[in-house]
Amino acid sequence: MKYLFSFLSIALIMVGCEKDSDADSYTPRFSINAKASETTEGVYDFVATLAGATGYTFDFGDGKTGTATADGKVTHTYTKIGTSTFYVVVTATTGTGTESKTIEIIVDIKSNIPGLVWADEFEVNGAPDPTNWTFETGAGGWGNNELQYYTNRSQNAQVTGGSLKITAVKENFNGSPYTSARLVTKDKFEFKYGRVEIRAKLPTGGGTWPALWMLGNDINSIGWPACGEIDIMEHVGNQQNKIHGTLHYPERFGGNGVTSTITIPNVSTAFNVYKLDWSATSIKMYVNDQLFFNVPNTLSIPFNKDFFMIVNIAMGGNFGGAIDPAFTSSSMEIDYIRVFSN
Repeated sequence: MKYLFSFLSIALIMVGCEKDSDADSYTPRFSINAKASETTEGVYDFVATLAGATGYTFDFGDGKTGTATADGKVTHTYTKIGTSTFYVVVTATTGTGTESKTIEIIVDIKSNIPGLVWADEFEVNGAPDPTNWTFETGAGGWGNNELQYYTNRSQNAQVTGGSLKITAVKENFNGSPYTSARLVTKDKFEFKYGRVEIRAKLPTGGGTWPALWMLGNDINSIGWPACGEIDIMEHVGNQQNKIHGTLHYPERFGGNGVTSTITIPNVSTAFNVYKLDWSATSIKMYVNDQLFFNVPNTLSIPFNKDFFMIVNIAMGGNFGGAIDPAFTSSSMEIDYIRVFSN
C-alpha cells in the first residue's frame, strides 16, 4: 500500500504539471494583434482571428471605423499628435452571430514642427475628432441671451476639405430660431502657458458672433468668471472686420472685460492666423503676427493654471446684437489649431 500511495502521488503531480503546461501554451479563441509601422508614425496593422469568422468590423477608438474579410487584416492611420490611448473594438461575424473584443493601444506621434504639443489639422472628413472635441448642446448661450440652439449634427459641424466648418443656420429647432455648434477640449486637452495658433475664416451676417476662446479648467468647481476666460478672437457681423481680444475674471467680467481690438480687411473672405502668446508674465494676442493685445499676467488674476479651448458661432445675444432678417446661414472655417510650448 505504501508503494501504491507513492505511485499515485507521482501520477497526480505529473498530471498537474501537464495541465500547467497546457495553460502556458493556451491560445485565446478570439485574438487581436496590433503592430505599429517601423517607418511611419501612427500607422498600425491589425490582425483579428476567430475560428469560423467570415468578416470583422473595427472601431479604432478615434472616431473612425474599418472592415476586414475573413483574414482579419486591416491597416489604420492615427493622426493625433502626442501620446494617446485608444480602445479598439473588434466585432467578428460568424455563422451564428457576432462576438466583440476590445484591446488598448498607446500611440505616440511626434510632430516635425518644433515645440508643437497638440494640434488638430482637420484632415479627416466627417465628425470632429472625438478624442479632441466634445459637443456642448443646448439653448440660451449660457446666460448671454443668444438665440441659437447648439447641436451635435453634421449640418452644424463637420470636417470637410481640410477644415472644420461650424455653420450657423436659420431654422426652428427645439424652440430656437437658429442652430449652430460649440465644441470644447475640456477633459481631453488642457494646458498652462504656451502659444496657440488658429488659422480661420469667419462667417458673415449681422448677428453672427464667432469665437475662438478658452476657459479655466476649474470652471465646474469655482464657476465663471472666477475660472477666468481668454478670448483669442471674437467677431460680430454687425462690426465687420473688427477683431476683439479680451480677458474676463472676477473684477472684469461681462461688458467690463480687459479688451483691445484690431481691424483686418478680409476676415470673412480669407484665412487669417489668430495667435495667443501666454506666459507667467504676459498675455499677448496677434492677428497675422500683428500684436494688438498685451496685458501683464500676475498671480492676482486667474491665468496661471490649466485652460481648455472652445470654438463656436453664437447668434445675437448680449454681444452679437441684432440679427439680419435676411440671414440664412454662414460658416466659420478652421484650417488648424496648434498649441506650442513656450
